[in-house]
Amino acid sequence: MIDKKDIEEFVEKTLAGTDLFPVGVTVTPDNVIDVTIESARGVTIDDCVELTHKFEAEFDRDKDDYELTVGSAGLTAPFTVRRQYEIHLGDPVEVLAADGKKYRGTLESAGEDSFTVTVAEKVRKEGEKRPKMEDVTYTFPYSEVKYTKYLL
Repeated sequence: MIDKKDIEEFVEKTLAGTDLFPVGVTVTPDNVIDVTIESARGVTIDDCVELTHKFEAEFDRDKDDYELTVGSAGLTAPFTVRRQYEIHLGDPVEVLAADGKKYRGTLESAGEDSFTVTVAEKVRKEGEKRPKMEDVTYTFPYSEVKYTKYLL
């Protein structure tokens, strides 16, 4: 059985210097390997095929008896690595906070420990009869979000 750490290191090394980056690697007990990659320009089938060929050249299928799938994270899949936040700056996103509240707005920044989203909300100011739409900025620590995903 191939060690997951070895796969992650191989994928990182292979994609270094390209605009592609790994989003996730899963390995099941029966050696089914799923590698998910992402890119700001999108991921093509040729990108997946090329990584598959390089993987098969590195890891002998006859020796390790594995099943391999290489694919893209997809447009509506939740973000799993910070770099996904970075490539979606300025894009509409949906955030499900740990408290269960959903926020839909524009991803403004992605830092080391947190990210910010600007949401258009109705805000009632003191002395006014009706609320008005205003942009409200929220900062979320990555650890306190159930998911963030691109909003179609």
